[in-house]
Amino acid sequence: MALEKISSVVGQAVHVPGNDIDTDRIIPARFMKCVTFDGLGEYLFYDVRKDADGHDRAHPLNDERFKQATILLTGANFGCGSSREHAPQAIQKYGFRGIVAENFAEIFFGNCTTLGIPCAVATRADIARIAAAVAADPTTEVTIDVEAQQVRFGAETLPAEIRGSARDGLLNGRWDAIAELHEGVPQVRETAARLPYMAV
Repeated sequence: MALEKISSVVGQAVHVPGNDIDTDRIIPARFMKCVTFDGLGEYLFYDVRKDADGHDRAHPLNDERFKQATILLTGANFGCGSSREHAPQAIQKYGFRGIVAENFAEIFFGNCTTLGIPCAVATRADIARIAAAVAADPTTEVTIDVEAQQVRFGAETLPAEIRGSARDGLLNGRWDAIAELHEGVPQVRETAARLPYMAV
């Protein structure tokens, strides 16, 4: 079965400000003992969302106004630090379907793409404009348009670059290389059957 073709992501948004937000801040290492990634969303930004006793701190993700958000707005060099796949998994399991930032750490960007999460790059000023609109009205609908490379909200349209290879993969349903390999298993078996050295 072909992967979903992702041409756009639409939803409410939340702004988590800051530059150089690393993967340990996104998902602290002590929560990475899981066998599967299920349940990781509960620990997204845990150490900045919770105090030592597990009670909520003041944080955008703890604000009831943004509980329905599926698009994350943030700053520069998002996802830097270790290459843990758990970070984008936690973001996805929490419910986010797209991210808009000034730029992304390379491996984090790739790991997001293989989960079908568009990572759009916008200027600091433009992200601030989106964040201001969302703060004024948290129900504001925000669209990451992968095909047009734009972010739309209210009556505004802003440019948002998505790297060519990732954009192509999202638009054509080729964003997960492992899923593509699984799809090709019948062809692999057919080819193997024709090779004399593969005969059993």
